[in-house]
Amino acid sequence: MNIYDLAPIAGILHAAYLGVTALAAALEPLAGPLAAASAIVILTLVVRAALIPVGRSQVRAEFTRRRLAPHLTELQKRYKKKPELLATKTAELYKRENASPFAGMLPALAQAPVLAIVYGLFVQPFIAGEPNALLAHDVFGASLGQTMFASPVTAVYLVLLAVIAAVALLSRRANQRFALPATTPQAQTLANVLSWLPLITVVFAAFVPLAATIYLTVTTTWTFVERSVLRARLDPQRGGHATPAVA
Repeated sequence: MNIYDLAPIAGILHAAYLGVTALAAALEPLAGPLAAASAIVILTLVVRAALIPVGRSQVRAEFTRRRLAPHLTELQKRYKKKPELLATKTAELYKRENASPFAGMLPALAQAPVLAIVYGLFVQPFIAGEPNALLAHDVFGASLGQTMFASPVTAVYLVLLAVIAAVALLSRRANQRFALPATTPQAQTLANVLSWLPLITVVFAAFVPLAATIYLTVTTTWTFVERSVLRARLDPQRGGHATPAVA
């Protein structure tokens, strides 16, 4: 079942579609054949700007976890044979610090519906029973509705995938610098494997229409820049205020 066919979601998707197509029409005198692609970029920037508080909450939670990590490790060592008491002491620690183990997770989940609608605009061939006009436009000859495996493969797609890959590698490097120290060799191995997850976006981008790849390029670049700026500004060692971080 296609979730975009469900009545409430279909209605929201249609309203978003009308807004984006109207924006593309308004941009056409300036952007010409790139009007639809420009509308996608602007829409992505607007959505990501609206989600800045979410990113802020996630970075604050990141610093909170780093601050509490030594205390949690000590509790785990002290009560490793008493799991119920460990759970109680852990909860007391979070309460005392006005923090939550789920801090940053709930805001991330809150943005999922927004991103799902934005993504739906770029992958649905039909919206409200009509062909998705966004996918009929092109970028330097590459249709917004085509995938990486269309023939011939265009330079536009290759450039976008290269940008996503570069940003993913930069994100991995930055995340490793802020990762919590592993407590066991097994945890370190798992952390090393999970650190490559940002590159999954590159694989995903190769299988979706070009319109969605443009969206992914802009949003992943924004995420990396936003996270870098917030980490610098909220770093307690630099005078930032990263706490408290509550769910």
